[in-house]
Formats: sequence, C-alpha cells, structure tokens
Amino acid sequence: MFDHVGFRIGNLEASRKFYLAALAPLGFGVAMEKGGGVGLGRGGKPEPWLSRGGPPASPLHIAFVARNRAEVDAFHAAALAAGGQDNGAPGLRRHHHPNYYGAFAIDPDGHNIQAVCHSAAP
Repeated sequence: MFDHVGFRIGNLEASRKFYLAALAPLGFGVAMEKGGGVGLGRGGKPEPWLSRGGPPASPLHIAFVARNRAEVDAFHAAALAAGGQDNGAPGLRRHHHPNYYGAFAIDPDGHNIQAVCHSAAP
C-alpha cells in the first residue's frame, strides 16, 4: 500500500490548477506546499505530490479512489473542463471485474489519470 506518490511535471502552476479542478469532486485539495511542489489529498494528507522538474521521463498512469460512481462522473467532467484530454468516458470496465467503474483523462504533461469506484451500488 502506498502512502503517497510523487511525479515531475513541466509547469507547476498549470498542473496545480488542473489537478485541483479534476480532483475536487473526489474531495482532494491542497494538503501541503513545500519548495517546488504541492501535495494534494483529503483531510490534509498529501497523496500525490506534484514537483517542478521539467517534462516527465515517461507518462504515468495514476488511479484515484472515488467513493461512488457519481464522483467518477464528476471527476471526468472536471478534468475535461480543466483542459484535460478525454482518455475514456465514465463507465463499467467489466474486463477488470463486474463493478469496476472508471474514467480517464490525460493531464497537461501526458499522464493518464483515472478515478475508479469498485462498489456495486451506483
């Protein structure tokens, strides 16, 4: 189990703005700012760390836990409204398991970000 994950981004302010908008439906906000980075999370605990450092070596795939399917839908809409590129509309991905409900967007640095809910209830 991860405590947090950090990754480099090309433009800290653009990524900060994008992630704050995209992850707001999941209850994420700024948990900590330090030096050349910002930690986002729920309840003041930073989970992803965005760090200034130039373009990423390669794009990452990062999945964020959504508490319900409505949060997945809201994440996807917010990510696209914040300038993200659609990489998979909200929906069931039964090839993972019967209740796997996720949505995907590409962030300003080319990272594939996702919100996913595993519960059976809509």
